[in-house]
Amino acid sequence: MGLFISDLHRHIEQLHQEQYAGSTAADTFTVYRGQGLSAKDFRQMIKIKGSLISFNNFFSTSKDRDLSYAFAESNQANPDLVGILFIMKVDPSQSTSPFALIAGI
Repeated sequence: MGLFISDLHRHIEQLHQEQYAGSTAADTFTVYRGQGLSAKDFRQMIKIKGSLISFNNFFSTSKDRDLSYAFAESNQANPDLVGILFIMKVDPSQSTSPFALIAGI
């Protein structure tokens, strides 16, 4: 599994260079992620609302807010989860972690 993750990371780094080399702050865009969080994790999120959050894993986002909202909303059926919609402003000129548009790959 470690080899797969390393290869995936390298591929994302390569795509990031191809897609965002020479980007400026004017190229900032918004992506969304809908998901379910435990009530405990949700309470922690409420405390830091508006703050910088760091993720240490791979995850998918969408430029389609409605699609991401549907993912968040789909968690309503599970009483142990709270649906949440992350709204992330991305400035590719300030990125420290690689990311890439993978639609169509």
